Amino acid sequence: MTGEQGAAAGSGRRQPPRHVVVMGVSGAGKTTVARGISDLAGLTFAEADEFHSEANVARMRSGVPLDDAARWPWLRALADWMATRDAEGVSTVLACSALKRSYRDVLRQGPPSVDFVHLDGTAEVIRERMARRAGHYMPASLLDSQLAILERFEPGEPPGLVLDVSLPPEQLVSAAVDRLGLRTGATAVGG
Repeated sequence: MTGEQGAAAGSGRRQPPRHVVVMGVSGAGKTTVARGISDLAGLTFAEADEFHSEANVARMRSGVPLDDAARWPWLRALADWMATRDAEGVSTVLACSALKRSYRDVLRQGPPSVDFVHLDGTAEVIRERMARRAGHYMPASLLDSQLAILERFEPGEPPGLVLDVSLPPEQLVSAAVDRLGLRTGATAVGG
């Protein structure tokens, strides 16, 4: 807890809502980590994949990567969802690829502030994880296209937290919650 958070907690002032995007390529563990953050810190969880249009899902299911034209409406819908929750005083955690800085910039246009947690790792580790999961529409064959467009945090971009995807999910969740100061009681997280 920062001194500012402690002072606010001591004075009874409610902290503003927090918004976290757990990002990375498909198979990095975004959903698992975002759900863990939701459970541990009390943030409202959303899966970005559920915001895709039927056309986008069909395209990905058939192994065709989305282009930016297909992504912009989806990203704006996600930003709007976070902004609406912010206006309601509700903190959120979103599992979303957010592979390019321009995508993250669209997400930042929603609520006043967004923290990004990038689950980063080698293609081999991620490919192995993708091979083990069942029932997901994103085929492992699209991993290479995602890695090709991935833009890690850039100079001049608001900093984000980078965590090693090879760590166990519970360690990733704990590290994200601790390093972002999201422990229940440390911030008002709404919900």
